[in-house]
Amino acid sequence: MDNLRELTYTSMGCRIFLAIAIGGIVGIERQSKHQPAGARTYMLVCLGACLIMMTNQYVCMQFESGDPTRMGAQVISGIGFLGAGAILVTKDNQIKGLTTAAGLWTVTGIGLAIGIGFYEGAVLAGGAVLLIMVFLKYIDERIQMYSKYIRLYLNFDSNNAINNFMNLCQLEKLKIIDMQVSKLKKDSKGGISVFLTLKSPQRYGHAGLIQKLSDAEGIQYISEI
Repeated sequence: MDNLRELTYTSMGCRIFLAIAIGGIVGIERQSKHQPAGARTYMLVCLGACLIMMTNQYVCMQFESGDPTRMGAQVISGIGFLGAGAILVTKDNQIKGLTTAAGLWTVTGIGLAIGIGFYEGAVLAGGAVLLIMVFLKYIDERIQMYSKYIRLYLNFDSNNAINNFMNLCQLEKLKIIDMQVSKLKKDSKGGISVFLTLKSPQRYGHAGLIQKLSDAEGIQYISEI
């Protein structure tokens, strides 16, 4: 194992293969969720970080001077442009792509670790990333699904429709925590958009609650955010 930490043809091949493998595995998970950054993007990011770290190590060995972490530090700060491109804000103010952006940043760190020969840390970190993205996702969704708090985005056709909705919330014993009202653009359908947070007296599925609230007269659109 110690021989693979030196910069040889064998170690370079091992590092490149491992970077592509770990980056690809994480990217496949993102691609299965129809995210903009998929397997190829993750492979390239991890491979690029690995190559830069190997280059840094080569420079230090060749010239017997320099900081072996300098180029890696620039990669960590520079990967932000890819992460920013993966983050999207939808029309109902939902933020998408944060996990993908965080995954790209983390895979960059994994690539740097591989590039310098820290194989154990890279493999363990790759496993941890998959654990977080695949398994903990279901736990997070279940906690959010049965939370007493629910954040909604709604479109109403009139002010009277908002009043009817608030009356329905009172009947269902739902407490309005905060509420933001704004006019929709002239070229869009509907009249008024509302962001609000509701608190229910007990925990139950959000899907059933949304279905019940959607029956209120005057609602054109409703979704959880």
